[in-house]
Amino acid sequence: MTRDEALAAIKKVVGPNGYIETEADMKPYTEGWIITHRGHSPLIVRPASTEEVSEVVKICAAAKLPITPQGGHTGLCGGGTPQGGILLSLKRMNRIREIDPVNYTMTVDAGCVLEELQKAADAADRYFPLSLGAEGSCTIGGNLSTNAGGTNTLRYGNARDLCFGVEVVLPDGTIWDGLRRLRKDNTGYDLRAMFMGAEGTLGIITAAVLKLFPKPRQIACAWLAVPGAKEALELLSRARAASGDSIETFEFIPREAVEMYLRHIPETSDPLAQVYPFYVLMEIVSFAAEGIDVTGLTEALLE
Repeated sequence: MTRDEALAAIKKVVGPNGYIETEADMKPYTEGWIITHRGHSPLIVRPASTEEVSEVVKICAAAKLPITPQGGHTGLCGGGTPQGGILLSLKRMNRIREIDPVNYTMTVDAGCVLEELQKAADAADRYFPLSLGAEGSCTIGGNLSTNAGGTNTLRYGNARDLCFGVEVVLPDGTIWDGLRRLRKDNTGYDLRAMFMGAEGTLGIITAAVLKLFPKPRQIACAWLAVPGAKEALELLSRARAASGDSIETFEFIPREAVEMYLRHIPETSDPLAQVYPFYVLMEIVSFAAEGIDVTGLTEALLE
């Protein structure tokens, strides 16, 4: 199968709404956030289902046509920028298949935007804790494929730790259904983990079962100045012990980051009157509506 024959077959699989081939419309997919990340592709493919992804991959495998999978295209490393071959965008696959508040799980398509998943969990009185700066446009498939960290990694782990199972299209087009929801599952190899952090090299994640948590009822946030990393680690150790390991966010921030923020974000001010070399942004949470005063606990810790 020639490249042109493969491209024609792919167009037939995804239909007229499932591909982009005009140069102007390709730019949002082929140009990254960093000016050096400029790619090229003969076709942007936007499948609407796992079955369509499977058929597209089969065609590309037969024609030896490279594939660059892409989620929300928010990365800064250039991994989602195509350098020839087709670009396969999963943005059209954005359905929340199921929310199970009893089992604390949510089954979703890979193209779902992270912020929309946070809102859906909140509407079900549950909490999906993965949070990062690009959450308004990044997709969960990209989050899992890159094993994203985010601001709540300390308590909940990376994206890999927030996922029970995945559905994946393998390099030959086979669909592997690993959408397991069982919490106490000690059977066999953990194939799920192979695809998270692999950035699409072992297969394309098309859906996932995510872990949900009780919704935090109280949150106390503190901005602190510290002399260095040693003191920040000592503070973290004490805070974990004093709060019953309820630290959700603990960010160590150098002065340079604060100055960059002040320089580039209008109408902002320095959080503290005096300049310090390092800072910590800390959040302590409680999942109990009553009985624990998180703000008072934080103030006592700082005293």
